[in-house]
Amino acid sequence: MTLGHLSLADVALIAIRLVIVIASIVAHELCHGLAAYRLGDRTAKDAGRLTLNPLRHLDPFGSVLLPALMAFTGGPIFAYAKPVPYNPANFRNRRRDELLVALAGPAANLVLGVVGVLVMWVAYLVGAGDPVRLHDVRYWVYWFGYSVALINFVLFFFNIIPIPPLDGSSVIAALIPQRYMPVFYRVKSYSMLILIVIVFALPMVLNMDPIGAYFSVTSDRLLDALSPHLTYYVSGTGL
Repeated sequence: MTLGHLSLADVALIAIRLVIVIASIVAHELCHGLAAYRLGDRTAKDAGRLTLNPLRHLDPFGSVLLPALMAFTGGPIFAYAKPVPYNPANFRNRRRDELLVALAGPAANLVLGVVGVLVMWVAYLVGAGDPVRLHDVRYWVYWFGYSVALINFVLFFFNIIPIPPLDGSSVIAALIPQRYMPVFYRVKSYSMLILIVIVFALPMVLNMDPIGAYFSVTSDRLLDALSPHLTYYVSGTGL
């Protein structure tokens, strides 16, 4: 699907998925802040980040332009928001609590992904598994649940990759000896460059897509394993 071949319906579907992306990353960041707050740190609350207002969380490039670009080019849709601030000095057990705060965001996406799967099953079971006609109510409910599940499973697996600044890097920080932490933070300072190389440069320059391959054996397989599979009527013919 390219920009020149997009119909009005295609644009509407992409817009709906972008709304789902934004809502999902807002939930992700909100849960980071809530976890930090429950563990004794008020930084996110004082910064006004314990809110569902997307304007408090969104990053213009990572939350809007990046997922839009990936949606229009047919790639997997993932995004990021402005990191929720927290002060680890306020935690009772710094290493443990930093890890819990980091994992709270991906956990939110995993839960939302499961909710999306449940919506798909509702659409499937309401019609007793019978084929669905394109663009009827069951089709839209199923497609919405599928989009919620796909986007959130992608966000979950993307964020648990153990590469800074992704949340999975906190697992490394929680496990490595204290004396190696300065090295970890030096590597972390180049993390965005490393991520850009892996996500964009390798596919474009070397025709290698490690992130796409990773999604194919993680989010794609999980979604396929959990989802019901509707068949569709097109012009009266079941497909």
